Amino acid sequence: MLRFNFVIISLNVFACSSGAFFNQRSFTIDYENNVFLKDGKPFQYISGGIHYFRIPRVYWKDRLMKMKAAGLNTVQTYVAWNFHEPRQGQYNFNNDSDIEFFVKLVNSLELLLILRPGPYICAEWDLGGLPSWLLRNSSMVLRSSDHAYLSAVTSWMNVLLPKLKPYLYANGGPIIAVQVENEYGSYYTCDHNYMRYLQDLFQKHLSDDVILFTVDPIGLKSDINCGTLSSLFTTIDFGPETDPEVALKTLRKYQPNGPMVNTEFYVGWIDNWGLPFQRKNATIISTALDKLLSMNASVNIYMFEGGSNFGFNNGATWALLYLPVLTSYDYDAPLSEAGDPTEKYFSLRNVISKYSPQPPGPVPPALPKHGYGKVYLKKLLSVWDVLKVLPSCKPIISEYPVTAEQISQVHGFTIYRTQLRQKSGSSLLNIPGVRDRATIFLNQEKQGVLDRNGLGSIGIEFKENDILDILVENQGHINFMLLNDPKGVIQNVTLHDAVLTNWTIFPLSLDPDDVAIILNKSDQVGSPSGPSEPASFYVGDIPAMPDGKAPLDTFLYLKNWSKGQAFVNTFNLGRYWPAKGPQQTLYVPSSALNGNPDFINKIILFEIDEAPCFNSEYCYVEFIKNPILGKTKN
Repeated sequence: MLRFNFVIISLNVFACSSGAFFNQRSFTIDYENNVFLKDGKPFQYISGGIHYFRIPRVYWKDRLMKMKAAGLNTVQTYVAWNFHEPRQGQYNFNNDSDIEFFVKLVNSLELLLILRPGPYICAEWDLGGLPSWLLRNSSMVLRSSDHAYLSAVTSWMNVLLPKLKPYLYANGGPIIAVQVENEYGSYYTCDHNYMRYLQDLFQKHLSDDVILFTVDPIGLKSDINCGTLSSLFTTIDFGPETDPEVALKTLRKYQPNGPMVNTEFYVGWIDNWGLPFQRKNATIISTALDKLLSMNASVNIYMFEGGSNFGFNNGATWALLYLPVLTSYDYDAPLSEAGDPTEKYFSLRNVISKYSPQPPGPVPPALPKHGYGKVYLKKLLSVWDVLKVLPSCKPIISEYPVTAEQISQVHGFTIYRTQLRQKSGSSLLNIPGVRDRATIFLNQEKQGVLDRNGLGSIGIEFKENDILDILVENQGHINFMLLNDPKGVIQNVTLHDAVLTNWTIFPLSLDPDDVAIILNKSDQVGSPSGPSEPASFYVGDIPAMPDGKAPLDTFLYLKNWSKGQAFVNTFNLGRYWPAKGPQQTLYVPSSALNGNPDFINKIILFEIDEAPCFNSEYCYVEFIKNPILGKTKN
């Protein structure tokens, strides 16, 4: 697509004479005057990042209204491919996945929308938004012109893009720009044929009625030449630590003309288990934003509302060590994980008011929260019991271990079982390919834990014919750079240097249907006292709201619990790991709770390591009004 100067000239006489020109909506680029043109008039967008897939649908309007109240005229969202096609050929655009409803809602609030459909998005989301079933083909080169990869991308975009074309700005919708790929200059493949293919694919479905653009960070790990094409509009990203004047001069080296854009102005940062919670100073951010906007640059504030990595959707960082991302994606954003305006919100709002008119009326308040109090839990089932009752846990037989993806396991846990044939003794059990964390059992007795950052071996005492079980947790596919990250046990397992064979492999996905079956066994609960059995499910009843009122948001406080997965009814809240920190609470949206006064809401924990249930006094969780995100230990 060639770059043209969009200037109203006499060639439009015919359109003007028919009256059609003045009724036509357009969002274009005037390269000569370095501005965007909205309906022919100069326009500076001030946008905020929000990911519909990290927020329950019931709250989309609340978050968008608060963003508009801050003075934003635009919002920006990624599209997470794996959120809509978790299994190949099986698409989901319902309920919290209804992207068309989200786009319509943006339009109804008279906001504009920048769409970032990838196919790769990063976003600290599992595998950067790519579906994990791509990893079944171990020879596939992701984010390249590899035929198998392009075939999968094409099939997906042939479904997605036609759904979105009616919502382009030129067609009466809010979408003013669509990003092609994401920060591609940071990836090793540097395949311009791939980028050209994507551009052609996007243009085939969207025509020339929308701006196609790229974004790359400025820094040592990025090559903007690799990340863009001369036929695509180029943008960059940087945070408040970088002088906007210096950053935009760098952009001009790659794009001499056109509006200047920071697609990701970082007001917070990524958070990982075991590291301090990241905070950024509101005053420093506001000063940098003021300077950026004063230079007539358009900007997207990343994130304006972070949301949550519900379920198993968090990604992971690779920085010499494997570091899974928190369940919370609060991001220290202007709107908190629960959508509450923060000090940073009002600080940025004051800056934005200098460049964009504030809408009338007050800022919508934080939604009320409720502390439901302590809930005492009882053991329901062990993981071994669950394997017997879940139809989805049908085992696969293999001579050697195979990856989770090779048995169509999208997320969750995988259990590898074999019977030891060696004579009784003691030796090192070597599992060099653990992805990502393994709990070792002999005859269902815990022996220890291995993770991918460790040595990959453990000493055990065993007898001939003992049953070895390896419970492997997929803690999130790496979302940046090292994307070829299959899960489970990816290499042979040895005991006393002998390769173990004849494996029975159980997928344990814990999808909503699985959790519903487990809940139906709640009449089998036992006593909370006695030795704590690892890898077990615990259940408790959540009190109803007083006076039959509708449920409110709350936070699940997991003090004294170790590591596992939490569910309210069948809704997967996400991973908890308070022993590691810094996140101590999980956000519980009211939509996870049933408001029927005759319905008893349940909390279910799949505790992998050790429950505090040796005594009933300690076997509880607590629902509180405020989050605790910054502690690295209890």
